[in-house]
Amino acid sequence: MPRNSSRKATEISPSANSSDMLRAASGKAATKELERIDHLFYSYANNSSGLIDPEGIESLCSDLEVDHTDVRILMLAWKMQAEKQGYFTLDEWRRGLKALRADTIIKLKKVLLDLEREVRRPANFVDFYSFAFRYCLTEEKQKSIDIESICVLLDLVLGSHFPPQVDALIQYLKIQIDYKVINMDQWMGFYRFCNEISFPDLDNYDPELAWPLILDNFVEWMRANLS
Repeated sequence: MPRNSSRKATEISPSANSSDMLRAASGKAATKELERIDHLFYSYANNSSGLIDPEGIESLCSDLEVDHTDVRILMLAWKMQAEKQGYFTLDEWRRGLKALRADTIIKLKKVLLDLEREVRRPANFVDFYSFAFRYCLTEEKQKSIDIESICVLLDLVLGSHFPPQVDALIQYLKIQIDYKVINMDQWMGFYRFCNEISFPDLDNYDPELAWPLILDNFVEWMRANLS
């Protein structure tokens, strides 16, 4: 009896079909989310420059119900990895809001608290602290920041973490006459100092451990005031 000729049948398994549908739905959702993120960007962007400029950031802060000097706005800039102070590009905006899963102003307002908690994790905070300095370098090839601005930045970024240390540092920076500006090495030294040195006794401060000279001077000033 002759055999029936074998035929190859192409079958689509239900699981494969479901997976394709899920991918398609996910792709559509991502596209819609990006469209909403872009729409939100252009509601604050300057029509001429195509950027969110200082005026746009003021409007954004008003809608978020935070002051433009609030540290959370700096944290938002960190999440976007923004390059120029007071300006957000579309790519930066997309990067930040996609990471935060915030495609409306209501969602963005809600995630600011989560963002603050994220930044305050030790592994993230060092990066944020370093970013804060770089973000304030407003001129091309600028490598240092004036004392007045540094005092404001120290209070904004570190003030809630190390109040006594920051208050004393700011007081010293304002009365000393040797330094007009602060560089990145000194800025990072401040953070290391706050984390590692017992305060206000300063018992474990060793000037032989390659601290920035400005901190040697600060410690001398502190000890003179304490004696």
